[in-house]
Amino acid sequence: MTPHIGGHHPGRASTGGSFPPFDVTLEDLRTLMEFRGDEAREKIDTDYGGTDGFCQRLQTDPNNGIPNNADELHRRRQVFGKNEIPPHPPKSIIMLVWEALQDVTLVILLIAAVVSLALSFYRPQDEEGGSSDESEQDAGAAILVSVTAVVFVTAMNDYTKERQFRGLQEKIETEHKFAVIREGQQLHIIVNELVVGDIAQIKYGDLLPTDGILIQSNDLKIDESSLTGESDHIKKSVEHDPMLLSGTHVMEGSGRMVITAVGVNSQTGIIMTLLGAAKNALEDERKEKQKEDKKTRRRSKTSVTVRIRRSIPYTGNSLDGDKLPNSTLPIGDGDIGQQPPAIRIDDGTKQALLENEENIKLDGYNGAVASGAATAGKDEIDMATTKKERSVLQAKLTRLAIQIGYAGSFVAVCTMLILLFRFCLENYAMHKKPFSITDLNYFIKFLIIGVTVLVVAVPEGLPLAVTLSLAYSVKKMMKDNNLVRHLDACETMGSATTICSDKTGTLTTNRMTAVQSFINEILYKDTPKWEKLDEKTRDLLINCISINSSYSSQVLPPKKVGENMQQLGNKTECGLLGFVLSLGQNYQSIRDAYPEERIFKVYTFNSVRKSMSTVIELKDGIGTTFGYRVFSKGASEITLRKCKWIFGQNGLAPFSEHNFDRLMRDVIEPMASDGLRTICLAYKDYILKKDEHTAGNEVVYDGEIEWDDEDVIINDLTVIAIIGIQDPVRPEVPEAIAKCQRAGIVVRMVTGDNINTARSIATSCGILKPGEDFIALEGKDFNERIRNEDGEVVQEKLDLIWPKLRVLARAQPTDKYILVKGIIDSKLSANREVVAVTGDGTNDGPALKKADVGFAMGIAGTDVAKEASDIILTDDNFTSIVKAVMWGKKYL
Repeated sequence: MTPHIGGHHPGRASTGGSFPPFDVTLEDLRTLMEFRGDEAREKIDTDYGGTDGFCQRLQTDPNNGIPNNADELHRRRQVFGKNEIPPHPPKSIIMLVWEALQDVTLVILLIAAVVSLALSFYRPQDEEGGSSDESEQDAGAAILVSVTAVVFVTAMNDYTKERQFRGLQEKIETEHKFAVIREGQQLHIIVNELVVGDIAQIKYGDLLPTDGILIQSNDLKIDESSLTGESDHIKKSVEHDPMLLSGTHVMEGSGRMVITAVGVNSQTGIIMTLLGAAKNALEDERKEKQKEDKKTRRRSKTSVTVRIRRSIPYTGNSLDGDKLPNSTLPIGDGDIGQQPPAIRIDDGTKQALLENEENIKLDGYNGAVASGAATAGKDEIDMATTKKERSVLQAKLTRLAIQIGYAGSFVAVCTMLILLFRFCLENYAMHKKPFSITDLNYFIKFLIIGVTVLVVAVPEGLPLAVTLSLAYSVKKMMKDNNLVRHLDACETMGSATTICSDKTGTLTTNRMTAVQSFINEILYKDTPKWEKLDEKTRDLLINCISINSSYSSQVLPPKKVGENMQQLGNKTECGLLGFVLSLGQNYQSIRDAYPEERIFKVYTFNSVRKSMSTVIELKDGIGTTFGYRVFSKGASEITLRKCKWIFGQNGLAPFSEHNFDRLMRDVIEPMASDGLRTICLAYKDYILKKDEHTAGNEVVYDGEIEWDDEDVIINDLTVIAIIGIQDPVRPEVPEAIAKCQRAGIVVRMVTGDNINTARSIATSCGILKPGEDFIALEGKDFNERIRNEDGEVVQEKLDLIWPKLRVLARAQPTDKYILVKGIIDSKLSANREVVAVTGDGTNDGPALKKADVGFAMGIAGTDVAKEASDIILTDDNFTSIVKAVMWGKKYL
């Protein structure tokens, strides 16, 4: 009998009877997600009949996803929970008022005012019989009014500031979208709207916002260090380790997963919830300890124990601050039914769970999941020792305020002592008056005068003024397409002296168009006619482009008449797909014939390979595999080095070193000089050993092919074509760069493109100008000049290069990091260089972190790059960086 939704079983429901109940419960999913590696694969196969059977139980289609209607999405959220962790409630005005009252100076003033008022009311008549002077009452009342005003103004400022930054957090969350398939259509939706059963597309650079099970993968590697602490990238595959966890990074490859846990039920949510509950438990324990200490004065140390249950589902959408929501946390490799050890938090040690600045570690699982939380609609956990973020100016002004405070305290104490000494000398020594209770009023006056001197002397408003100014600037910068993640970045940009910028998408439009091609040894300056191309070459050409690209890359019709075609996904691939369309062919029909699940293997693009390769099976008429075809595309000069054959005007011909030099001289360099990105398309056939004659460029094999030996697989290729892709400079960029140069800011371009392409674009932008002695280098040449015989970077050698360096081409992410670090560490300038850098890739993270200000691309940037950045450019435009500089200078 199937349990009803009325509460008999959490996770199995039919919502009103219009939908069949799910054949898997939330508790089942939690138990499943505790498995790893081959055990997980075995569990899925044994209990669910493989991934197809598992998807059936979740009522989702591995290819088409779930229905995209409100009722279905509501049902899944009701049963499996929402993909959000409720933030901690904001502090109330009363709480902020109480915090403002913790200021020692205000406390002293309050005490003085109360005492002054009390004494004024009980002051006896003076010797002449007159009434007591009401000035003491006025002074006390004035102090109370002043303190009240200061407290409420401070509380309102804090309240306003908190609201602003909560709004900023919401803005960041709504900017984070994820690709899913619903009703067969690929959609990009806000991560908070993901539901269990969604089929999610994952790709290089993604930060996973949910848990899931892999159903298709291409050379997928995941960085799970945020959960396990292990820095090695974990290779994931459907056959061996299909479990994907929220808060982890996709470092290489692509794939699809079915979402199994969201929000508080995901690994990120479980740990975040645990941290919040443990923190509250610790605070309650501290309060209890303080009460006991007041009563007994004997207890010196207490502890609190938090025990985590493994498989109790939680589908609520609110957190109980006093107890841990039922949740599952995978701990160790023990049996699932075992009771996990308690987590002990000692209140009297610096190693306490919430007093440690290091990540929380639970039997191999770290609590460093703030990155995942930030992108799934959650607030970061405030650790007890988390330092408040301060800008450089804030820190300087705070130090100044402290120094003035010391001086003011000294003057205040001296003033109070002098007044006291004078009063005592005149009344008790000279006039021989006896002590009277009314004399206390004078003592209180002296105290108030001393405190007043202190209040006037200490510029406590300076740091507050800076904070308010920063908050104002951040709000204005958001309108200028600068989403500020770290406050101090706003101020730092006002002092920037160097900007290391990417080329694609930042200086250029990132709208790729194939404008030249080299096919069958003929250079076409415009789109060739399909019927004039060699039949075999043209078929290989469109198949190579259509299959050997991410299937999420698409060129769609314009939304409005007169607009350009829509380019979705990788823009270089979109440029190639547009070339297929311009030939009058349909890339989608080729993809339909070779769906992703039929692809044998993919060597995804990365900064080291500078290429992407896809392997498909070759089948005969009855479906028997007789070989494999490897399609490859990549940077021309790199891919051509791996080619042994070429399709010429007279058919297949050997590709020699002489041919390579001729192609570089006559085709690639002229294209690059026109600012074109050149892509070489190539292929290779593996044919099973047989008696029939094979072509010269086919590789005969007998037995297993070592697909992991990439150097062998992606070698001895046959050149199909070379495509020149145009990415024009943004029209507003040259003027923006000129503004930077007039402001004394040096703009350097760091790109992975060919040196000639980079030099051409840099000249168009105004980074390089005729007659100047600035230089452009390739990454290889750059490294040769700055390293010693042992391969170590020498700062002195780097100091000879960077002042004149304006373009770094064919650069690896490590080259960008070395350049940024070298400029920052250099002692050549009287004042240290302040460096800003842009980045969009996962491997740009170190450079973004090292720079004084890191800019990530909001459109083309990966989640990892955004997480490492200080400011996100929501329009990917260099002119927005100039606006950030402007606001930084206004702020200063």
